[in-house]
Amino acid sequence: MGPKPDLEKQYMSSKPPSKKQITDPRPSASILLISPINEILLLHRVQTSRSFAAAHVFPGGNLSASQDGTIPAPDDKERHIDGPAYRLGAIRECFEESGILLAKRSDGNNDLINVPEEVREKARKEIHSGKLRFEDWVKSIGGIIDSDSLIPFTRWITPPNLPRRFTTQMYLYFLPLTSISKTNITSQAMVPVPTSDGGVEHTAALFASCQHWLNLAAKNEIILFPPQYYLMHLLNSIFTTHASSTPASIQELKTQRKAVLEFLDGDGDGMGIKWADKVMSPVGLMIRKSDGRSVLALDKPGLELEGTDRRGDEKRVVLVKFSTEGPRNVEVRLRSEVLYEERNSAKL
Repeated sequence: MGPKPDLEKQYMSSKPPSKKQITDPRPSASILLISPINEILLLHRVQTSRSFAAAHVFPGGNLSASQDGTIPAPDDKERHIDGPAYRLGAIRECFEESGILLAKRSDGNNDLINVPEEVREKARKEIHSGKLRFEDWVKSIGGIIDSDSLIPFTRWITPPNLPRRFTTQMYLYFLPLTSISKTNITSQAMVPVPTSDGGVEHTAALFASCQHWLNLAAKNEIILFPPQYYLMHLLNSIFTTHASSTPASIQELKTQRKAVLEFLDGDGDGMGIKWADKVMSPVGLMIRKSDGRSVLALDKPGLELEGTDRRGDEKRVVLVKFSTEGPRNVEVRLRSEVLYEERNSAKL
């Protein structure tokens, strides 16, 4: 048996790091972008990326003080709460990484603004390089950033044992329902086909059903880190794949979206903290004897929020086999079931 992968050692370590070793989590934001036919966008990160190398991720990234406005300081209580900088950063990063601009026309029309491809691609590069302020550019083309349509959907704080830490605000955003045809939905919705950023950070961008992405991860054909897998797992039971060969009707798509909003209005575990306010900082519970997978608890909010009333998911855990490539064999299970199985296996 070879050495344990770094991720396994870091997540499963029972030895707390010294204060000198703990880095402040960097503020970041990501969007679970839902297409007009209720598919979700994932980007394939480049192999050389310092974070989530070769993984499939939601569009998003670190906040920028020069682009996103005032970012709460590390000791500010607003650091780990949804706010204007997180919303602006999420939409900016989504545009830089996928080319999809979540901004509405400023003339009172409620449609997303349509930007010619040449203009859009030039802006993506200049905003990414810092030559152009995102908010100023959106105003210059007659748009208003649609930050009000972002729906908070958990926050994730990297555990202190990991060298690169983030405090990531997750959002859900529904692109408008305007067509029932997969073949023409992009043009009618005026949403560009998502594209990579030319290999700077991503090599591909694609909408597909939650079930499709989860199936690929189950076959170890793609890498999904626990937050991405967990959140798509929650949505998958609602965004059920349409069994018929004909596209889902507008009414069916609306019904699915309504069910998602009703789900988000609850707490998911009976503890009273809604999904918008849940904070997850995965903590290693055990390594299963049956398959060697790590069991990560999601109930703790992380080092920075100890002693507060913030909490995560008390009901579910994530099972994962950490390899040198990254997380494999990821699964979301009920915590009570996993603990019951472990107790019974110990008796055998």
